[in-house]
Amino acid sequence: MKGIPVLSARGRSIAEAWENSLIELYKNGCDIKTMYDKPEDPPSKDSTMMITIEDPLAEPMIHKDFPGGLEDLQEYVMEVVEGIKNHLVRDPNDPNDTRWEYTYNERLFAYKVPGISKIFNQIDTIAEKLAETPYSRRAQAVTWKVWEDNDCYDPACLQSFWCRIIEVEGKNYLNANIRFRSNDAYKAAFMNMFALIQLQKMIADKIAAKTGKEILLGRYVHIADSYHIYGAYFNEFRERFIKGLDSRDFEGRTFRYKDVKDIMDEARPVIMEKVKNM
Repeated sequence: MKGIPVLSARGRSIAEAWENSLIELYKNGCDIKTMYDKPEDPPSKDSTMMITIEDPLAEPMIHKDFPGGLEDLQEYVMEVVEGIKNHLVRDPNDPNDTRWEYTYNERLFAYKVPGISKIFNQIDTIAEKLAETPYSRRAQAVTWKVWEDNDCYDPACLQSFWCRIIEVEGKNYLNANIRFRSNDAYKAAFMNMFALIQLQKMIADKIAAKTGKEILLGRYVHIADSYHIYGAYFNEFRERFIKGLDSRDFEGRTFRYKDVKDIMDEARPVIMEKVKNM
């Protein structure tokens, strides 16, 4: 192929699909430099990737080899779904404000356009559109701000969140397509998918509340224009992830979310205190 490989992976659960995507990328991705490499770093392994999670809430949901702990995962879910770090977003009108360029929650739930007073809650709009017309192709949220993100140091990686409902055997399923322009396959993608599936569940619940109908989760498709493993941590990836494929079976490489959910929930007060002091 004359270009970046276009790869695909799938699995019933998040853990299985993420694991399969890393194996596929490691075997068939191309080698390419990045803007963040040090002179001694090898090139990254990269591809355009489409990951299909057939049953987003299927167990086991959590892969033990994502780089982080259960508290980190809970904190990230709270950041994306609940907006606990929105106070860290910088004021674009203050050149001396050095806080974050964005949070995904702020872009999805409180999208602001210069010169327009209205604040756009795009997640509520998705729910409203699909409650009225389940088969609409217009139910989406976007994050990119062309007037900011083309020139800022750290532009949003998540680009869009698109949903549509399909009826199968009398049951309604909310399908989701998520697109990233850039996605760190090893260090970030698992947490991204886990949190965004919680957001998919929130949207389903909002539609159910508006319609009085049960809305189940259909497949989740995660598309990344650049799905990559940085050369700077190839050694860590091989030692932790690749070797783990041979030393443990799939059950040994994963957690059931329902078995650790209480632990994650118990971390919420600690996380809130930490975030308050950031």
